[in-house]
Amino acid sequence: MLGLTIGNFDGVHLGHRRLLDAGRSVLGDTGRLVAVTFDPPPAVVLGQPADSPLVTLDRRHDLLRQAGADEVLVLPTDLQLLSLEPEAFLDHLEGALGAPPDWFIEGPDFRFGRRRSGTVETLRTLGRRRGFEVRVEEELSISLGDGQLMPARSSGVRRRLQLGRVEDASRLLGGPHVLRGRVVQGEQRGRTIGVPTTNLDLDGTLLPGDGVYAGVAVLPDGSRRAAAVSIGTKSTFEETPRVAEVHVLDWDGELDDYGWMLDAELHRRLRGQYRYDDLSSLQAQIGLDLAAVREAVGSELDV
Repeated sequence: MLGLTIGNFDGVHLGHRRLLDAGRSVLGDTGRLVAVTFDPPPAVVLGQPADSPLVTLDRRHDLLRQAGADEVLVLPTDLQLLSLEPEAFLDHLEGALGAPPDWFIEGPDFRFGRRRSGTVETLRTLGRRRGFEVRVEEELSISLGDGQLMPARSSGVRRRLQLGRVEDASRLLGGPHVLRGRVVQGEQRGRTIGVPTTNLDLDGTLLPGDGVYAGVAVLPDGSRRAAAVSIGTKSTFEETPRVAEVHVLDWDGELDDYGWMLDAELHRRLRGQYRYDDLSSLQAQIGLDLAAVREAVGSELDV
């Protein structure tokens, strides 16, 4: 049997994972579960305002596979695709898959086809004619740190990250948000004050709210080390564009080696970004930050 679930799947949060779990339950161990997504996002093609994605396409692919998809089908998004009426879209999808689907697994607000005109009821109607079944999973709500129930949606994750509320974002995601970036050369100012950092190029993905975060760096060899993550404009020195810098505690890796990929998990926001009047005040605060990082993430480390 062939089952599909379709969406942007930005961040692959618990709501997305629920769809994949449902797909696996109807297909069993031998069915083929395909997550269908789009690149670029439809809003970009239509010239509409588009938010920065939570993850890159490559990471989205990896997360969907880890969450249970047997395959990830990326549909190249263009105006021709977006102009297809609902049934024509299904024809296109069947051609891309090379086989007719047996199941669609979607949420209640699923839309497809030209101007999002197709609904789950449209899908059910077409399914009766074309021979597939539809399973609709109710939207998942998650209890945040303050007890508020929030639907597990990419927009909710994005807003929590923009506010620096990474613990609530983790609740919606099912794990800490990860900054995955390529290490690039920065101003190298940190090493002059005893706190060398790596600067991350996040490839256009969302930069969370300014602040200092307790995190875990996952190094290329798989080792996990405590990390302080600073996001902002380096306001104690001259203002710069917003950047993400990672100081890996107790690590003597080669800081002048650029181009490798680093994952930085965000576990807790420690404080905002402030301008300090002198270097000694900044260094004193950094000492407090590093102690707070150790306390916050010590239990998460396997080294």
